[in-house]
Amino acid sequence: MPLPLARLPSLDLIRGFVAVGRRMSITQAAEDLCLTQSAVSRQIRSLEDALAVKLLERGHRAIAFTPAGERLFRCADDVVQDLQNVLGAIGTGRGRRQPVTITASVGVAGLWLLPRLTAFQQTHSGIEIRLAADNRILDLNAENIDLAIRYCERTAAPKGAIWLFGETVVPVAHPALGKQHLRSAADLTGEYLLEYDEPRLPGLQWGEWLRAMGWENSRPRGMQRFNQYDQLMQATASGQGIAIGRLELIQPLLAEGRLRVLAAPRRLADTGFAYWLLQADAEPRAEVRQVSEWILAEARATMVEV
Repeated sequence: MPLPLARLPSLDLIRGFVAVGRRMSITQAAEDLCLTQSAVSRQIRSLEDALAVKLLERGHRAIAFTPAGERLFRCADDVVQDLQNVLGAIGTGRGRRQPVTITASVGVAGLWLLPRLTAFQQTHSGIEIRLAADNRILDLNAENIDLAIRYCERTAAPKGAIWLFGETVVPVAHPALGKQHLRSAADLTGEYLLEYDEPRLPGLQWGEWLRAMGWENSRPRGMQRFNQYDQLMQATASGQGIAIGRLELIQPLLAEGRLRVLAAPRRLADTGFAYWLLQADAEPRAEVRQVSEWILAEARATMVEV
């Protein structure tokens, strides 16, 4: 039997539940909704209390749907998406500017896009940018995303993807470490090696770099690992150790003098990965075309010489 209209839970509670379900993370849902984690948690508990049923199983570092929660999410997600689409269309029809939404990984967004956005917005004040930084591969149409920057091998590039730039990896450190070269394994003695904790990308791991140099017998002081690449680079730029830098991404940090490339006996071969631009629509609106052209121009200006 349908629930009477007067007894339907608040839309705020449904919205909070859908946001958590889309991310499977209360922390990320809170960021999406511009709320605190505790506020989102209270919304979920209020919804569970109103329905007198448990919707989420909460673990130490993960959450999962209960059968009732999964059933509600499948329905509520579709309803909320329909509302987003209709309200977005109504708002646009009334003359409100529709932002251009770009998605990229957290590292690409923080290191490559954000340092360039200020200059873009100064010359394109009529275009609003919404940046969706996410390491997951998002469905552009389902998430109402206009443009995506993807990182993958050429053979895995989606149909229609436009090549932006490749990837060059080099050791980098803050100038305060006092190093300009890595001539032998002895140059790593006593230094911390900072590593991106992503085993699916071996080209960014110290083990592969050291083997390529023939320096497996090096004796660094220790290893520190980071699960976000922008955090790794920020730690390196603060002088915490030496890292494998993705040269195309860290140009702003190099230009500011916060990082220095450490010359080694030889440069590793290209990792085989590259960065690609995707458009959700084959015929995007004018604002999206402008942002796309700007990204392509910035990519062409991305230099790798050191």
